[in-house]
Amino acid sequence: MPGSEAPDAAHPGAGAAAAALSAGEDIGACLRLAQTYGGQLPVPGSGRTWRRWQVLVDVAALNLTAARVLEAHTDALAILAEAGEVPAPGLWGVFAAEAADVQLVGRSGRDGWALDGTKPWCSLAAHLDHALVSARVGSARRLFAVDLAHPSVQVEPPSGWVARGLRHVPSGPVHFTGAPARPVGGPGWYLSRPGFAWGGIGVAACWYGGARGLAERLRSVAATRADPLSALSVGRVEVALHAARTSLLDAAAEIDAGHARGRAGELLALRVRSVVAGAVELTLSQVGHTLGPAPLAFDEDHARRVADLEIYVRQHHADRDLAALGHLLLDTAAGSTP
Repeated sequence: MPGSEAPDAAHPGAGAAAAALSAGEDIGACLRLAQTYGGQLPVPGSGRTWRRWQVLVDVAALNLTAARVLEAHTDALAILAEAGEVPAPGLWGVFAAEAADVQLVGRSGRDGWALDGTKPWCSLAAHLDHALVSARVGSARRLFAVDLAHPSVQVEPPSGWVARGLRHVPSGPVHFTGAPARPVGGPGWYLSRPGFAWGGIGVAACWYGGARGLAERLRSVAATRADPLSALSVGRVEVALHAARTSLLDAAAEIDAGHARGRAGELLALRVRSVVAGAVELTLSQVGHTLGPAPLAFDEDHARRVADLEIYVRQHHADRDLAALGHLLLDTAAGSTP
């Protein structure tokens, strides 16, 4: 049964968690953690999806900066594996965000494919070796592998990054001027592949891990108080996080059983991400109400964890994702093919 496996020294989670605990906000240490352990995580759908997510959960419970870096690198490796490709050595990222005011275009020529334009929201681009980048090719989006060290790739310094959470994981634009690129999958493959939904649930596993870390702090403080309201807060958080973990476990089992492809995978991801995001929001609220302002003002680890989790969970699109879930369910009920 997923979740019943005991951790052991041979499992990458043990080493990754230890490295996360010691890394703190040292981005170099977090990058080394990702490169050391990212390739050891099972790929989604391999029969060990929960094993993969358990590592992300354990790392996030200790260090959300490390989890953010590890998740992105190992997601890129999983995408390449899904495409049947072997990754080049080094650290990888995935740059697939879109913005109304900039565009990246892929063109095929005599010397192969090249990218021109700007890609927004490229996290840690200055620290990575390679990236999987989505670009427009005609009316379709297509994924490309790019060497970020090539002189045709210019990473714009993240001068506008003012986030208090995940402050050492800046996102900014990257400019491509005839940058050589290798297609990964066909037109539209990046968004239509089963792993797109599965990767989104992997991000939710990191959110859950971060909330679990906060819940442990809440319990340790509440245990020193003879206060029924503190006990109530612990209970509320426990129920929410139990639902989140159960949802993640069920999703891992569905993926490994081959039941989460196509629309079923999309529905699963929207459900699970919403359950986990709701649990995270409740945890942040209850911890804030119960512990008050003191740890936010005087406890560096707690204040950083709260700020990191608040910005990380904003990758969930809140009401937009719930509306998307509702539309899918209504379409299915009206007779669309699941």
